[in-house]
Amino acid sequence: MSNPDKAWDGAQVRIWLERRFAAAKLDQAAADRRGYDAQDDFDKAAAEEWVCRALKNADTTNEQAAFAAHIKTLAAQADYPATGIYDDARFHRNVRGHLRKLAKMTKANEGFEKTLRYQ
Repeated sequence: MSNPDKAWDGAQVRIWLERRFAAAKLDQAAADRRGYDAQDDFDKAAAEEWVCRALKNADTTNEQAAFAAHIKTLAAQADYPATGIYDDARFHRNVRGHLRKLAKMTKANEGFEKTLRYQ
């Protein structure tokens, strides 16, 4: 399922999720200040925040297979409830995109060491 050379590190995954959560909140605030032209950026950041919030406190981060199953469960949902977004369809598309990105990262066990704000 993953790179056998590198062991799954649940603590590193939680750190990555926390940092992406904080960065998404900052991105939302910046997009909000930019106004109407940045509504797409706001929805994209809101989607990343929703995904990180749904995953960061989950007990499944300790095991790679359980974390992948949790991501798959979230991706199978038909609706992602959120308030304050501009376009529901765009938000749902971005949530699914972030979940696909995380699923790939989880399967390859790569990318969680990149904790800088801009990726």
